[in-house]
Amino acid sequence: MGLTALTGCGVPTSDVIEAGAPATGMPGPAPTEEPAAPATVPLFFLTDGELTAYPRPATDAADLTSVVRLLLEGPNEKEEAMSATTDLPRLSGAPSVTVTDGFTIAVTLPDTPTPVSREALLQLTCTVRYASPPSPTVVPHPSDTPEEAARPVPTLQVTGTSWSMTSPTSACRTEPSAEAGGGGPFHGGG
Repeated sequence: MGLTALTGCGVPTSDVIEAGAPATGMPGPAPTEEPAAPATVPLFFLTDGELTAYPRPATDAADLTSVVRLLLEGPNEKEEAMSATTDLPRLSGAPSVTVTDGFTIAVTLPDTPTPVSREALLQLTCTVRYASPPSPTVVPHPSDTPEEAARPVPTLQVTGTSWSMTSPTSACRTEPSAEAGGGGPFHGGG
């Protein structure tokens, strides 16, 4: 009965109907994206006792912990060949870096019983200053009181086993070159 129903409906049989060329204009597969080249961050080391920025590729330049770890690893072979040294201690554990209130960047150095030197503090201060995202710019209004017009300067707080030191990021007077986000002297490296 099913076969009779199909043939009895009055639809004539036909051959294959040619429809022309296949459809065009359909989007192809999405192009594969090339991995982004690592960003360059300035790491501040000492060259003949002077604070100097050295460019270093960083896979995640926005991650302050990664940048501080790179700094604490010390100069690489190429940087050492250019007389770069560090006053920062070698750590047995990983440092932690947190932004506590939008204006304070806290770096904790594990197993560090002795406070770091002034030069080491400046190495950290300058590296963090140029690696961290800029703090919001606030333009004071003429009606602001002096207290309202004065905005906090980002500060670095470095803590060890039983000590703590702070340094305003404005204490960094050395700037990296344009290829690392600044506009001043930048020593080879890489």
